[in-house]
Amino acid sequence: MKELPASHAYRLLEPGPIVLVTTSEDGRPNVMTMGFHMVVQHDPALIGCIIGPWDYSYGALRSTGECVIAIPTVDLARTVVDIGNCSGDEFDKFEKFSLTPRPAKGGAPPLIEECLANLECKVADTRMVDAYNLFILGVERVWIDPDRKERRTLHHRGDGSFVVDGEVIDHSDRMVKWRDLPR
Repeated sequence: MKELPASHAYRLLEPGPIVLVTTSEDGRPNVMTMGFHMVVQHDPALIGCIIGPWDYSYGALRSTGECVIAIPTVDLARTVVDIGNCSGDEFDKFEKFSLTPRPAKGGAPPLIEECLANLECKVADTRMVDAYNLFILGVERVWIDPDRKERRTLHHRGDGSFVVDGEVIDHSDRMVKWRDLPR
């Protein structure tokens, strides 16, 4: 075994796919790349995410209490990285990266048409924001593009390297303890 710095733990326990987060404040939509998120519970659906004051989207999320988590696929890999390397206070990222904003049903932040799925969220709990930049988001609506051919998502491993989803292994027949959960 080789010891690594504790700060590299996230590279081994990445929480899931890289996502794009949209916010909107004063009629100006923005999008950011986010890798630090986790499912907190199923029902009601809650997601924890790290968005800090270093992110331009932080102010909009704090003031409006709403965002959209959009799930991009591997065909958007370069765009996802490029979005994460610039700030929305400099320009309109939707225009710069040719993303199509779609109106959300429940709020101002737009859905992203080019993504596989979009989750409309409202801030449910801010008690850990000051200490950890951890927002707890309640998922209000989930949208998915059933006709989208590309479905593989990106998983960040640190230093700009990613793993792409591959083969799906189905063991649902063995999940006897959780059969009553909705699919």
